[in-house]
Amino acid sequence: MDRDEEFSAYVAQRRPQLYRTAVLLCGDAHRAEDVVQTALAKLYAAWPRVRRADSVDAYARRAVVNTHLDETRRPWRRERSFATGDLDRRAPAGLGVEETDALWTALRALPAGQRRVVVLRHYWGLSVEETAADLGISTGTVKSQTSDALARLRSTLTLVDNGGEPR
Repeated sequence: MDRDEEFSAYVAQRRPQLYRTAVLLCGDAHRAEDVVQTALAKLYAAWPRVRRADSVDAYARRAVVNTHLDETRRPWRRERSFATGDLDRRAPAGLGVEETDALWTALRALPAGQRRVVVLRHYWGLSVEETAADLGISTGTVKSQTSDALARLRSTLTLVDNGGEPR
């Protein structure tokens, strides 16, 4: 199999998960498309080296996270506010429309660092060490960000369940 066929096969298999990750990080389906496309272009350029790596998925995840970080550092990106309708709102199994809306609102309200940690730990199922390596932060930071994010999500979602407004 040549480089293009091998890369195309990888993208066909993993692109949906990379896109969902980008949506969770960005909170915007259109930006997520841009992030994934840019990350895949970087991945393709490095493919000869990447395919020999221990984990191609880890490299791809890191490319998506780093591309998202690069995008958030651009001043014109910070000026844009994102409408609720921009999110890819597929419901997790067993959740209704209201619960899904509350979950998306709560996730979007998390600070970017906490949201990245939650996505990698709980969507991708990475260990603390793998998350730290992907984000280039310490394991202690991963633990504290996860703890703070889950406490905030728990508090926000409990308020919604009790008829209050999310903070």
